[in-house]
Amino acid sequence: MGEAGVHMPEAEGMRSYAAAFVAHVTDRRRLPLDYSVGSLRIVDFLIDGLRKGGAPRERVDETLFGLGAYVGEVLVRQAGAAWVDFDADQQAYFTQPVGVRMPDGRLWNPLGKVLNRFQAGGPGESLQTFYLTLHGRLRRAVAADPRGACGAPGTGRPRRVSGPVTTRRARSGPRSRSDQL
Repeated sequence: MGEAGVHMPEAEGMRSYAAAFVAHVTDRRRLPLDYSVGSLRIVDFLIDGLRKGGAPRERVDETLFGLGAYVGEVLVRQAGAAWVDFDADQQAYFTQPVGVRMPDGRLWNPLGKVLNRFQAGGPGESLQTFYLTLHGRLRRAVAADPRGACGAPGTGRPRRVSGPVTTRRARSGPRSRSDQL
């Protein structure tokens, strides 16, 4: 990635680049690349397959860039990130022209993470684990009931319950040996 053979779009073109890549690779294969966090496991498997196939990096640069664009787009859609063009210092550090900025302002390099997975492999470079341990992503909060059914009106706070809380367990089978007779 970053080689002369791969067209490197700017940040504003990364969403469409990722979409075109997904359309291309899922055209004849049933790959569940649906921009979900779980689909990052598929990306891990795809990269592992490229490694096991022994393909030299130069031959798979375009595929790796496409996978990096896909991973970045998952961060955009699921974690609230935004594509950004790196400045000269950031490009020197990340060795990529684009990356993502998280809601808290942190910069991440999904293109570089894909390249690391290809070069180093192993569970320590998992893209799904990368997402799950990612700092700065939005946490999806459960929407509070606007009627205040969870607590004080309009607060969304849990209601305090006085006394013991009991639940009924449905009986699904014999509980003891005597129930079997």
